[in-house]
Amino acid sequence: MKDYVYLLVPFTSLVLAQIIKFTIESIKAKRLVWERLFNGSAGMPSSHASFSFSLTVIILFIHGLTSPLFAISLIFSFIVAYDSMGVRMESGKQAVAINTIVGEMVETNSKITIAKLKEKLGHKPLEVLMGMLLGTIVGLIYFYILF
Repeated sequence: MKDYVYLLVPFTSLVLAQIIKFTIESIKAKRLVWERLFNGSAGMPSSHASFSFSLTVIILFIHGLTSPLFAISLIFSFIVAYDSMGVRMESGKQAVAINTIVGEMVETNSKITIAKLKEKLGHKPLEVLMGMLLGTIVGLIYFYILF
């Protein structure tokens, strides 16, 4: 089990984040929203942040605070968090604008067939923070169970 900790911890965290998203979305919709199990974009908590921070935490406890591996993992985790709140959030806003424009064009010209862009791409800061927290908790639990 210890040999696979660098894969096991992040994927456990990812699966838990997706299950939490599925549960939250299903409660909101008052029906089972199965697509949330397999679609990692947007929602509470951020599965990307959870995935990357769980790996960072397990690296921290195995290799230490001064490890170059920990530093690299931490930097990439913050890049993932920034990307999900910044770049992907802005991409989602652009998708909304494009879908609105295309929708108006389709109303005036029925020959236009353009698929609607996915609008829920990024995360709110709280969603990323909760993903970081989930990843940290999963990393800590695995470390204390396995080591």
